[in-house]
Amino acid sequence: MAWTLTHDHVQSFRRARMSREAEQIEPFLDDNVDWLLTGPVELLNFCGQRRGKADVLDCLCRVQPSVMKVLKVDVAALLIDHDRAASFSRLNGIQLSTGRTISYNQAQFLKFRDGKIIEYRGIIDSFNAAEQMIGHPIELPEQLRAPCDSNRVAI
Repeated sequence: MAWTLTHDHVQSFRRARMSREAEQIEPFLDDNVDWLLTGPVELLNFCGQRRGKADVLDCLCRVQPSVMKVLKVDVAALLIDHDRAASFSRLNGIQLSTGRTISYNQAQFLKFRDGKIIEYRGIIDSFNAAEQMIGHPIELPEQLRAPCDSNRVAI
């Protein structure tokens, strides 16, 4: 019988990840997991590419907690399709070096095989996160500013 991805399994992974405990997270990761979180690596050094279970566990259990204490993650949407899961959520945390409250949107895309994550892609609202981390708006040169005549956003 083939393994089937369920909402409960994804939620169990989310709880394990929030624990920041390697022994809780490890059972959800394939030995060769390919993990990529896009974002400003200079400010959020837990962003970037990680390959393999040990590298991902180090990032989730040591690197990220050294930068930010995650207080909560509110999931607005979770979609499961065969061996894949996608979510949209809002992370709220505290930047440890400054004590600033940080809150940004994120999207996550996971691919599972036999109950283990083999691929993770995360996208954060990195411009917003960067502004919060440095403590002020980022001024863009005029040529990079798009004219804004509506409330539309292009991705």
